[in-house]
Amino acid sequence: MISVSTLTVSRGERVLFRDLSFVVASGEVLALTGANGAGKTSLLRALAGFLRPDAGEIAYEGTDLHEARRRHLHWQGPLDGLKTARRAGDELAFQARFAGADADGIAAAVDLLALKPLLELEVRQLSAGQRRRLALARLIAAPRPLWLLDEPLSPLDARWRDVFGTLMQAHVDKGGAVIAAVHDALPVPARTLDIGAGR
Repeated sequence: MISVSTLTVSRGERVLFRDLSFVVASGEVLALTGANGAGKTSLLRALAGFLRPDAGEIAYEGTDLHEARRRHLHWQGPLDGLKTARRAGDELAFQARFAGADADGIAAAVDLLALKPLLELEVRQLSAGQRRRLALARLIAAPRPLWLLDEPLSPLDARWRDVFGTLMQAHVDKGGAVIAAVHDALPVPARTLDIGAGR
């Protein structure tokens, strides 16, 4: 699904990693590990197109890079990226429809993540875990093959970590793939790529 060849990424004067190569196939989960500052988030941002690598190549099977980033992947960063003054239902509808969801997809995400009691509340009234569930809902509402996730489970309690693990497993069982930066183990089988020691 995605291949990375001899990728080098730096931040300021410091090289985060050099000549990094890997392939992630359909139906696979790759867990990016390493110390804080090692470059896990920077790698995800490079894959999503938000950061230009110093060297190397990123290729998505079956489509060009621009089209893949526009239509074939979801990015979930460490921040939820939600408008706090909006009602949760309005924010979900905006984000999900922007990603290509229809009403049925949004309804399925609301059901699977038990969001219905939250939809009339402003986003600012939600807990950190509730906001993360709302942000993750667009992955379900508008299915795309590749999920790029940066610490997706960090604000979730044990129950919702298990639920999202089930949803992640269903995604890869259908041929999707996940690349996730993590400190704790993911609730699904995953191959591990250690980025480095950081600073």
